[in-house]
Amino acid sequence: MKRALVAKLRCPSCASPLRLETGESGDEVGVGSLGCTGCKESYPIADGIPVLLPPDLRQASMGKG
Repeated sequence: MKRALVAKLRCPSCASPLRLETGESGDEVGVGSLGCTGCKESYPIADGIPVLLPPDLRQASMGKG
């Protein structure tokens, strides 16, 4: 995902801004997370794709396979 995209994203649970949490540098982020500045929820970034599902839906989708 592009680092600049973070400024446009909002938490799907409370609509607060998200902050990028990663150890990677550069314009592209492959692994890390997005932390909500409001409700403090955390959303993973895997293979450059932010998983912005609310926590209850994220757990349900991870249980399916």
